[in-house]
Amino acid sequence: MNLPSHTWINGRIVSTSEARISPFDHGFLVGDGVFETLVARHGKPFTPTRHWRRLVTSCQAMNITAPEFETYVNAMLATMQANDLTDARIRVTLTSGDGPLGSDRGESPATMIVAATPLKPWPPTDTVMTVPWTRNERSALAGIKSTSYGDNVRALALAHGEGAGEALFANTRDELCEGTGTNIFIVSAGVVKTPPLSSGCLAGITRGLVLEACAAAGIVVEEVTLPIEALHSCEEAFLTSSTRDVHPLARVDQRAMPGVEGPVTQRVAKAFQDFVAGRDDP
Repeated sequence: MNLPSHTWINGRIVSTSEARISPFDHGFLVGDGVFETLVARHGKPFTPTRHWRRLVTSCQAMNITAPEFETYVNAMLATMQANDLTDARIRVTLTSGDGPLGSDRGESPATMIVAATPLKPWPPTDTVMTVPWTRNERSALAGIKSTSYGDNVRALALAHGEGAGEALFANTRDELCEGTGTNIFIVSAGVVKTPPLSSGCLAGITRGLVLEACAAAGIVVEEVTLPIEALHSCEEAFLTSSTRDVHPLARVDQRAMPGVEGPVTQRVAKAFQDFVAGRDDP
């Protein structure tokens, strides 16, 4: 991949070719960090306040000092400007800073990095497969957007090897949970359903916007515990994430799905677009 020319690290823009973090940074050593991914369009980050609030929540859970809102926004804008980007995928990463080689923390300040790359469109539909590994809904990291992404890396590699675009996890109770970087919605008996946060899934920003958009449009949505088998009997299904918005599924495992032709998914996608239209921070 082509790397962006510049990156924001700890308060300043540096050339990516010269960007460095310490070999003792705990984000590198043990995945001791948190992050947010959001998009920017026409030069403006989308829903920055919602993402910042979740970042603060993750930082509090991990005992990492969170940035001030102004620092966070200005860092994103400076990174986009340095890379001459108006539409971008932005990642804000915070780690606990330098530490010992084990799991014990050090006393150094947090490391903060902001990177931005061009925003690339997804295809009109995607495909998913369920993977044999589980999300632990009782994990210390459940619901936290942690940099500890090893489970996701392995699951997504398996899905890609089988020709699918995304991997879906059940939790330890064999309930539908989430994807590697997405939330999952299904349509069953004409009703939109999505796993509750108690399943161990991340409280996705787009997930929350979809719930609000559907409420505003009069579309019934249920946050309800779902057996993983619900994927194999539902009428429609779609993913949500900050880069995907509402993304219809054309296949779940080996089962064909309506994709963009799903009438309920179409209604949800329109409700979402209407809800966020013209708003930078709805």
